[in-house]
Amino acid sequence: MKTRMISTTVVLALAMGLGACSGMSRQDKATAAGAAIGGVAGSVLTNGSAAGTIGGAAVGGVIGHEMEKGKR
Repeated sequence: MKTRMISTTVVLALAMGLGACSGMSRQDKATAAGAAIGGVAGSVLTNGSAAGTIGGAAVGGVIGHEMEKGKR
């Protein structure tokens, strides 16, 4: 339970940090948002596993990056 709480707190802190991303490109913002969403999803799906959170963030970041890349 402690690991899940820590993982969730870290992911929420990263998500709140997105508000300070005014100098980032759209693709960079999409990558960061995808990583935040993927981290939360990975944490929920693996019951707070650190590996699941990190894996979800990595996969979400790649998906966000590639989705915005296709809109150009």
